Amino acid sequence: MRPLLFLPFVLSLAASAQSKFPTLTCETASGQTITLPTKGKPWTVIGLAYSQKASPLLEEWYEPAYLRFIAKHGLMAGSYEADVYFVPLFTGMNKAAYEPSLNKFRKSADPEIVDHVLFSKDDIEPLKAALGLTEKDIPYFFVLDAEGRIVHKEKGAFTDEKLESIEEVLMD
Repeated sequence: MRPLLFLPFVLSLAASAQSKFPTLTCETASGQTITLPTKGKPWTVIGLAYSQKASPLLEEWYEPAYLRFIAKHGLMAGSYEADVYFVPLFTGMNKAAYEPSLNKFRKSADPEIVDHVLFSKDDIEPLKAALGLTEKDIPYFFVLDAEGRIVHKEKGAFTDEKLESIEEVLMD
């Protein structure tokens, strides 16, 4: 009988082991402020880069992630709903590039992706600690559930395998 009493305790510990995504204040190309994580859809996918070297790697994800998660191209793409955001985070000396980068993006962004790219200049240190951002020259991707808990994490350059592993989580 004791093992049955112990099971709810173990399950509650496992549920609390999933960490919450910290609050991140962002700006859209139209100047609107958005706070991540958002509420609404069952899933949120957030791509985050915080260095000049990582930004082009984050951009490599734009088209394939847009096609799979937003435009719903692919075999299983229609079976889930997710908000998808790509966030270049401007930190330290790079904060000076925030406005010029945002203005350049406003002029040149593909209209299909523009609502999914958010700019932020929040402090990186709390994010690094909470999210385990140890390598600044690569992007990180987080899948959040409806409560803002991190249920999956990927990092690095785009690969089909990483995209598919994110999609597998969204289909559960």
